[in-house]
Amino acid sequence: MGKMSVKDWADNVVKEEEIDRYLENGKDFIDHDAIERHLDNNKKPDKIKVRDIIQKSLSIERLDPDETAALLHVEDPELWQEMAAAGLEVKRKVYDNRIVIFAPLYCSNLCVNNCLYCGFRKDNTHEIRRVLTPDEVRMEAESLVKMGHKRLIVVYGEHPSSDADYMAETIKAIYEVREKTRKGTGTIRRVNINAAPLSVDDFKKLWKAGIGTYQVFQETYHRPTYKKMHPVGPKSDYRWRLYTHHRAMEAGIDDVAIGALFGLYHWRYDVMGLLYHAMELEKRFDGIGPHTVSFPRLMPADNAPYSEHTDHLVSDEEFKKLVTVLRLAIPYTGMIVTAREKPDLRKEVIKLGCTQTDASTRIGLGAYSEQYDRQDKERQQFVLGDTRELDDVVRELAQMGMISSFCTAGYRCGRTGDKIMGLLKCGTEGKFCKLNAVLTFREWLDDFSSPETQKIGEELIRKEIGEIRKDAFFRNNPLLKEFEDYYQRVSEGERDLFL
Repeated sequence: MGKMSVKDWADNVVKEEEIDRYLENGKDFIDHDAIERHLDNNKKPDKIKVRDIIQKSLSIERLDPDETAALLHVEDPELWQEMAAAGLEVKRKVYDNRIVIFAPLYCSNLCVNNCLYCGFRKDNTHEIRRVLTPDEVRMEAESLVKMGHKRLIVVYGEHPSSDADYMAETIKAIYEVREKTRKGTGTIRRVNINAAPLSVDDFKKLWKAGIGTYQVFQETYHRPTYKKMHPVGPKSDYRWRLYTHHRAMEAGIDDVAIGALFGLYHWRYDVMGLLYHAMELEKRFDGIGPHTVSFPRLMPADNAPYSEHTDHLVSDEEFKKLVTVLRLAIPYTGMIVTAREKPDLRKEVIKLGCTQTDASTRIGLGAYSEQYDRQDKERQQFVLGDTRELDDVVRELAQMGMISSFCTAGYRCGRTGDKIMGLLKCGTEGKFCKLNAVLTFREWLDDFSSPETQKIGEELIRKEIGEIRKDAFFRNNPLLKEFEDYYQRVSEGERDLFL
C-alpha cells in the first residue's frame, strides 16, 4: 500500500468491473417493483394455500416469492402455530436436533464507513479504537479454547490496517493455538469470517489461509434506506456489497453466509430480499445457495442515534414470525440466532428451527483475554442481550432435548458447496451431523462441563446414541461400527475424530 492515505485506500476499494460482470442488462437481482408486487398480491392468503406451501417446504424445496409473501401475511394464530411446528420439523429433517455452537472474536474496530446505526462508525469519537496484533489474537483464541470453543466467527472493521493480508495473518494465528484440556488438547478447528466486501484477489488470500465460511450481511435490501444508512465509505456502494458472495465464490470460497439487519427497513421486505439473494446464488452457482442465513435485530449502540430511534423496530412477535418464514422459505439453509437477543427469546426462536447460536459472547476488542466489562459501550459495536457462559447455554439446550455440536467435520471432509447442498436437501447431511454432534459433545462434556451440565448431558448423549442404534440408516451402514469405535476412542481421551 506504500504511503497511500486512509482516504485514498477507501476510495480504491470498490472495483466496478467486479460488479458489472454479474449484472444482467445493467440490472442487479433485487427487483424492488417485483418484491412490492409479490407482497401486495399475497395479502390474506387462505388456509388451503398456506398449508400447501407448508407441505412444499417440508419436502425441503425452496419457496418462490409469491409463496414466501403469502406466509409473511398470515394472520391466523392457528396457522402460525402450524408454520412454527413445520419449521422445527424442517430443521430436524435437514440437521437433526443439534445446535452448532460458536463464538465471535473481534479483531479490529477501525472503520472507514459511517453507518448511522453502528458504534464502530468512523465519526464516533466515543469509541476506543484498536487493531489486535497477531499475538493478541492468539491470546484471545487461547481464552476461547479454554472455554471449550472450537468454531469462531472472526470480525473485522473495514480499514487498511485490517485488510486481507491482516485477516490471513490472524487466521493463521488462531489455527496455531493448542491448549491442554482435562483429557485432551483443545484447538480452534474452524475460522469463519465476517468482514467487509473484498476483491476476488483478496478473497483468494483468505481461501489460501484456510477460511471457513465467509459471512457478510446486506443490512437492508431496500435501496433508499441503504443509501440513507450508509452515507460515505465503500459500504455506501449497494452493488459492491450485493455481489460480495459472488466474488468470494469466484475466488474458491464455496461456503457463504447472508443476512439482513432487521430494523433498518420493513421486516417483510428484507425477508423477501434474503429470498431473492438465495435464489440468485442458486441460479448463478449451480444450485449452491447460502450455507447460513442470519437475521440480527438492530440493537442500541453507543453514539449511534438511529440504532434507538428506528421507524422500523421489529417486535418480539414479528421477530418470531420472520424467523419462521425464513426457515420455511429456504429450508436447506442453516439459521443463526445470536446473543443480541435475550435468553428467553433466544430459547423460543431456537425452537422455530435455528441451527446455530453463540455463547460466552464478548464483542469488545481483547474482551476474552483481558479484564473487561461486557456492557462497556465504548469498546463494543452494540449492546448484547445474552452474556451467559458456554456451560449455561449448553445445559439449557440439553434440557430442551437439543445437543450442542462443536462439529467442523463437513468442511474438512469436503462436504461444502454443491456437495453439501445435495446432502442437505435429501436429509443425509443431518445423519452425519448427528454422529459428529455426539462425538464432539462427548469431548466437550469430558473436557469442560460443570457437574450439573455433565449430569444432564450424559442423559442426552445416552438418548442420542439409542436413536442412532435404532435408525435403519445406520443399522444398514458401516458408519455405525465406525461411530462406535470413534466414540470409545474419544471417551478415552483421543480428540478430533469425525465422520
